[in-house]
Amino acid sequence: MLTGSHSHQEGSVARAIEQQTAKIPSDAFLWTAFGAIGLSLALQAMGKKHEATFVGHWAPTILILGVYNKLVKVAGSD
Repeated sequence: MLTGSHSHQEGSVARAIEQQTAKIPSDAFLWTAFGAIGLSLALQAMGKKHEATFVGHWAPTILILGVYNKLVKVAGSD
């Protein structure tokens, strides 16, 4: 929660999503990112460069979602 004179609250949709995603273990994001990296490497080895690049871009996105999920669990959304 941020300190200061301004009060900020999350919307009902964000709160509902955060409550559901908080149930996902943090390891799930890490293993999913590793899976995306592995799949990208396999696609690259099969000569499917464009598909490998596409799947390879999933890993940082998944990791960022995992960091956000962890922050919500630790610091709360409001």
